[in-house]
Amino acid sequence: MLFRRTVLASFAALALAPLAASAAELPDLGGKSVVVVTENAYPPLQFVDPKSGKAIGWEYDAMNEVAKRLNFKVEYQNTSWDAMIQAVSDGQYNIGMTGITIKEDRKQKVDFSDPYMRSQQFMLVRGDETRFADAKSFGEFKDGLVGAQPGTTPFYTAVYEVLDGNEQNPRIKLFETFGATVQALKAGDVDVVLTDGTAGKGYVDASNGALKLIGEPLGTEDFGFIFPKGSDLVAPVNAAIAALQADGTLDGLNKKWFLDYKMGE
Repeated sequence: MLFRRTVLASFAALALAPLAASAAELPDLGGKSVVVVTENAYPPLQFVDPKSGKAIGWEYDAMNEVAKRLNFKVEYQNTSWDAMIQAVSDGQYNIGMTGITIKEDRKQKVDFSDPYMRSQQFMLVRGDETRFADAKSFGEFKDGLVGAQPGTTPFYTAVYEVLDGNEQNPRIKLFETFGATVQALKAGDVDVVLTDGTAGKGYVDASNGALKLIGEPLGTEDFGFIFPKGSDLVAPVNAAIAALQADGTLDGLNKKWFLDYKMGE
């Protein structure tokens, strides 16, 4: 419950941001086709339902609602995280979504929407972990290994806030996908994975006690959709995000995916 209160508090803080759009003011994009790329690796934001095999999640629901209100047809495609920002920057896709932290260096390659969610990073460990309980004790546990994707916020947090600031530290084991880091954690090949709380909660809920979140939040991050630089979709999508915040739609999605939904049930 502590984690859920933290997540909901973060959502509440984001909801206090200025809201400027109503449904009546939203532009009509005339049914144009928009290609949205994602990774399907961050439950409950976006993932493949193990029961139905369908791609579902908070971001899918939010993007579908944005498309409905702006009157565009959305086509979903998939790519890996390490290729996504460059691919969107190159114009291969119109929008990217995969819990992407809004960062100044990324703004050099892509445009971001306004934030649609605020999250905090936590340490994801095996359910029986007792050798360390937070970032400080993990840093002192010299045999402990971190699993991370290169170039992600969790990678840099591990380097600069948990370990020694050396990006080549041998205690960091690199993986191509977030899912692969979690599999390595379960298998005992690494001892901790840093994750935003949204994805971490999804994996914990689906693990039947095999995983848990520990320690205090390691940082706060705002998520946004990404677009090629200069995209004419940014302003309409921002208007739709504001409308979804104003009328409680995002609050409803938060309840659906972070409180009510249970992975695998």
